[in-house]
Amino acid sequence: MMRILAMSDAHGNFTRIPAILDRAEDVDLILVAGDITNFGPDEQALEMMRMFDKTTLAIPGNCDLQSICNLLDESKAINLHERLWIMENVAFIGMGGSNPTPFKTPYEIEEEEIATTLDKLAAEGRQKGDYLVLLSHSPPYCTLDRIEAGNVGCKAVADMLGKVDLIVCGHIHEDKGVMEVAGTTVVNTGMASEGSAALIELDEKSGKLDIEMLQV
Repeated sequence: MMRILAMSDAHGNFTRIPAILDRAEDVDLILVAGDITNFGPDEQALEMMRMFDKTTLAIPGNCDLQSICNLLDESKAINLHERLWIMENVAFIGMGGSNPTPFKTPYEIEEEEIATTLDKLAAEGRQKGDYLVLLSHSPPYCTLDRIEAGNVGCKAVADMLGKVDLIVCGHIHEDKGVMEVAGTTVVNTGMASEGSAALIELDEKSGKLDIEMLQV
């Protein structure tokens, strides 16, 4: 059984993270789905990653500067943005930033580029792992992505529904929770800055998931 603590959207406010870690207790892996900072500075990524004593996979969010990837590479965490990483028989792929927004935030990527990258990573991940997890800042379009104005998720990530087993995301603060679509489980962790996270227990052999939304 693999115990995974997933969080997103700290936005430079790490005050609730110790309580999240205490609530999760012993885990094997930590996933950080972006918006580590609130438009910088990059050095906050080092501060956050130092809080974790377990293997940590992290990606940037749209409110992080693109240069944060260099700091993640230097940190004790594994920068998963546009990369593949294997733990036992589970393949993890990462896509940071977000699809374009009306706000022209620092790290936005065109849908076509996201789609090309994810197609390549997913194909490689399926060859190397029995179970495939996508760590994405943006949720899939029409899945845990609703704000007052409507659905604002990423269509390229939505194309991964049915192709990956689990999507862990953040970005849309108002729509945290768990959904299953086309055989893919999607977890929007909510805002770590407000004490939200998700504890995921994965049976690597059967693929069975047990997910608890945490609030501290």
